Amino acid sequence: MTSPRMTHPLAGIDYARQCRDWEETPYTKALGDALESLFDREIHDLDGIVAGLNDAGVALPDGGRWTAGRFMAEMARLGG
Repeated sequence: MTSPRMTHPLAGIDYARQCRDWEETPYTKALGDALESLFDREIHDLDGIVAGLNDAGVALPDGGRWTAGRFMAEMARLGG
């Protein structure tokens, strides 16, 4: 089974200024930078994103490692 393809969240918008209504934290900055780097390298599949975040050392707020389920839950939480 292949993992779902993720779309680039920054495509065509000024993400930092138009999409969030909260202050950026060191965690969200690191997460955003890591995701942007992955998308720039044409990594768009869920498994690749999860592996890339873990390889980059970007931990979840609780210090845990990324899984597909935790990535989807965290994106839903941040997208609130």
